[in-house]
Amino acid sequence: MIAQPYRLYVERKDASKNMARFYVMLIEPDLFGDICLTRRWGRIGTRGREMAHSFATEGEAVALFLDLLCRKRRRGYRPADRRTSNRSP
Repeated sequence: MIAQPYRLYVERKDASKNMARFYVMLIEPDLFGDICLTRRWGRIGTRGREMAHSFATEGEAVALFLDLLCRKRRRGYRPADRRTSNRSP
């Protein structure tokens, strides 16, 4: 069982490069009782691509979640402004 919900939606926008991307991560149990980290990314307004990782423990999933979050922050992804965001997922 997951102790708390883990959900993240971040965006990276740069009008000079015609860039508008999103990145979504969430941790939830799958049908077999494993912990699943699901990632989805792509251009804002599209469905994007999706990848899922299964783990035996929540700690392993959270470690990857935090590692990916740090990588995305370094690349310029930031939380979306909820008032003006046109969320794809």
